[in-house]
Amino acid sequence: MNAEIGENAAIKHLQISKFTRVESFLKDDDLSVEEPLEIRVSYIENDQKLHKNISVTMRTPGNDAELAAGFLFTEGIIHSAGQIKNIVRPIEGCSKNAENVISVSLNVNFQPNFMTTDRNFYTTSSCGVCGKSSIDSIKTQSHFKNNPRQNTSIKRDVFFDLPEKLRTFQQNFSKTGGIHACGLFDFQGNLLAVREDVGRHNALDKLIGQSLMNNVVPLQEHILLLSGRASFELIQKAAMAGITVVAAIGAPSSLAVELAAEFDITLIGFLRRDTFNAYHISGQFTFLDTNENQN
Repeated sequence: MNAEIGENAAIKHLQISKFTRVESFLKDDDLSVEEPLEIRVSYIENDQKLHKNISVTMRTPGNDAELAAGFLFTEGIIHSAGQIKNIVRPIEGCSKNAENVISVSLNVNFQPNFMTTDRNFYTTSSCGVCGKSSIDSIKTQSHFKNNPRQNTSIKRDVFFDLPEKLRTFQQNFSKTGGIHACGLFDFQGNLLAVREDVGRHNALDKLIGQSLMNNVVPLQEHILLLSGRASFELIQKAAMAGITVVAAIGAPSSLAVELAAEFDITLIGFLRRDTFNAYHISGQFTFLDTNENQN
């Protein structure tokens, strides 16, 4: 599934004018790159090979195969990595836009479910559901919603350390200051994976896509940390991946809280070094004090 581009494609170097109250001068600056990615799906139906353009999303180049896989999974079009044959960049002559197109070929014996996604062709980096034509089409049903859950206990101190751990590994943010990140942690607070993108929904799709391709979905024994706010679309994607604990450095929206309650996801917002708000606590979840033993 090798369909990646160079890591330096995520950052653009630019000379800008810097102004203060007393002077102005030229300086070098780094910008987060934002470019369109067209996601295509190839599949067999009635012995014919068909191609379908699924979406164009504005993203930061890099980890595009994970983004495509995660997008198809969180949209409910596919349900496992085993349904993907390969992910490649189509060769279309000398088109300069070839690196902004990615094609997902599905296995012959699998029929994709396009009925769950009613999306216009273009979505922005700020909104992953702006292309949806109805609220009903947004509420994709998670295959893991009714999975049996074990009682989970996590020390509160584990959460307080998460933002700094994520920030340490946000390489592009440290250079540009203009990119979102999602981090995946275990219940002991160990960082397992980080993905960045100008679109918060793309960052999460990349993270979930990486987990999907490594066959570790559902992510019921993981903590998802969002570098910004917790929106409806991010809780929706977390639910699709079976994530049961979501923490955000920013605020949740009212609809995000409602969806967290519907899927019984423990949702934390305004996470800082010594405080956080719990907007929904799962019936199987317990916050432990520092001096309590974790089961």
